[in-house]
Amino acid sequence: MSSLPQRLTKLTSRIPGHIYLWLAIPIFGSSSAVTRKITEIGAQNLVDGHNPISYCNVLFVGNLCALFVLIAIHGKQLNRNTLQQISGREWIGLVVVAILAGALAPGLIFQALSLTPVTNVLLLGRLEPPLTLALSIWVLHDRLNRWEVLGSIVAFTGVVLTIVLQPTVSKMIPVAGFQVGRGELMTVLGAICLSIATIVVKKYLTNVPLGINNTVRTGVGTIVYLCLALWMYGYKHFMDVVSPFLWQWMLVYSTVIVVIGQSLWNKGFRISSIATASLIGSFAPIVGILAAYLILGEVPTQAQYVGGVVILVGLFLGQLGIKARTDRLNSIGISSMETEQEIEGKMGFKGI
Repeated sequence: MSSLPQRLTKLTSRIPGHIYLWLAIPIFGSSSAVTRKITEIGAQNLVDGHNPISYCNVLFVGNLCALFVLIAIHGKQLNRNTLQQISGREWIGLVVVAILAGALAPGLIFQALSLTPVTNVLLLGRLEPPLTLALSIWVLHDRLNRWEVLGSIVAFTGVVLTIVLQPTVSKMIPVAGFQVGRGELMTVLGAICLSIATIVVKKYLTNVPLGINNTVRTGVGTIVYLCLALWMYGYKHFMDVVSPFLWQWMLVYSTVIVVIGQSLWNKGFRISSIATASLIGSFAPIVGILAAYLILGEVPTQAQYVGGVVILVGLFLGQLGIKARTDRLNSIGISSMETEQEIEGKMGFKGI
């Protein structure tokens, strides 16, 4: 008679890959709204007059929790033999990606969440896929089909419309003749950092195991972010980082986003086609906007409606191109890291 773990393994093996992916999307899509919500909970439970769940504390402590989880999950890859096989150029690439995608991008996005509605962050973050495709053509000389190019142009147009149609608010900054909010500008800069990081991965890190990439990115990114925050704000900015109230919430947050969400996504990704994962991943921004409404009560503005619809059209057109390209990629072979990095770029910010 089989044991309970064996029966559970047999049961989960029968679940189609797309089910795991669909279960992961609500977790990833709602991460921005949940981040904003827990900082609001912290503001209602001050410790010595300070919010223990500030955005800086959320990012720093959340990254530490995520690092512990990644080490536990990918510990087998973090051995001397595997690490010695990584070349010097690849180590430089890992550090660059860690700084861009593990420190600067999340730092900018977290600051943006404190300055602008979550829906704006979700929509303007859609700048990343078209920018990544443009950089792929320029830097990597990739050949894209017309649907991918058209989808990127339409999605980029939607991002621009979301920015220029925004009503005038405080803390606006003049950029190229337009008045852009600080939060919106930080979101765009975060998307640029993520795009550059994706190009570095595709050019230099395709042979590095995904577990090592994620662990180094989180570990080095955490250290770099801490140093930048200490330099900009001083050590007093992290005076509540040892608050039990903060760690209680971050352990829950990290467990749901990193452990459950990433585990579901990785499981589904391994047993699903690239086209299926890409299609399901494109729904993450839609889920994010819905979560912002249900969790935070954010009602989309006219600018967000217009820009969002155009962006969704761009995502649909781009999906047609990706569907056509996956057949070619499958025939010539493509690394799991490169594929997953590209698909996750379409999903937007997924929390820590």
